[in-house]
Amino acid sequence: MAKPIRKKALGRGLSALLNDSENIIESINDKNTDQLIGSIIDLDLNEIKTNPLQPRTHFSEDTLEELSQSVKELGVIQPVTVRKKGSSFELISGERRFRACEMAGLKSIPAFVRVADDQKSLEMALVENIQRQDLDPIEIGLSYQRLIEEIELTQDQLSNRIGKKRSTITNYIRLLKLDPIIQTGIRDSFISMGHGRALINITSPKEQIKIYKIIVKKRLSVRQTEALVRKLKIPKTAKSKIYQPAYVEQAANELEAIFDTSVSVTSNGEGQGQLKINFESQEKLQHILNKIKGED
Repeated sequence: MAKPIRKKALGRGLSALLNDSENIIESINDKNTDQLIGSIIDLDLNEIKTNPLQPRTHFSEDTLEELSQSVKELGVIQPVTVRKKGSSFELISGERRFRACEMAGLKSIPAFVRVADDQKSLEMALVENIQRQDLDPIEIGLSYQRLIEEIELTQDQLSNRIGKKRSTITNYIRLLKLDPIIQTGIRDSFISMGHGRALINITSPKEQIKIYKIIVKKRLSVRQTEALVRKLKIPKTAKSKIYQPAYVEQAANELEAIFDTSVSVTSNGEGQGQLKINFESQEKLQHILNKIKGED
């Protein structure tokens, strides 16, 4: 199987700029802030402090170890987000990735850096970035996710702001649920976004990787991949599939994007139905609860 190409980290020059004692960047009005907003910067781990207000306090050692091994092989696919605070940086999001990098023995990590009062500038930078022609689907998904999480836009507001359908936004964000190996495969054009969308329907990361390897080895088309996934998803006690209205499927897609896990929604056709949210660990369940309570 072709080996994923690790993309170079960006912004060592910007990192040096941030550490320049004669060029203090802490707010939107400071010199050279325009070079910082929306950029990815390679930061030393020892310059980053965890957020004491982080609602998540428990991190599974097993999942951290798996992520650590992935980081060793592929690097960090999704940068963390930090806030400039005096001479150091405070972690806003991405503590699992930060801890995994420490566990892997890395010295630095790619990061988005926020400064005071940069909300509007960051929004403009991200929206402008999305309009570029050379972005891969994972980069687009990351930009959408940042606009929703950091600018606090709803998917409807984001849809209106960038002129994209809500379902399009959801499909890009869902790609971020894929195993890092598969995300790297999409970024390096070993598989397409269409392949990735098909693989999302497989809940087991190990099964995702297994099918990903088959796609690359046999050069399967998107349709062939969808057929393979459907075949693997047929339950052993096969039941005839009940037709579900389009709004039910759309609701499931949006909930999966919100909770970052597989969600099933079924309807009896009379406005009643069931909602099932899957989780694979205590940490993931707490993440879902925090989302529901508006704490994450």
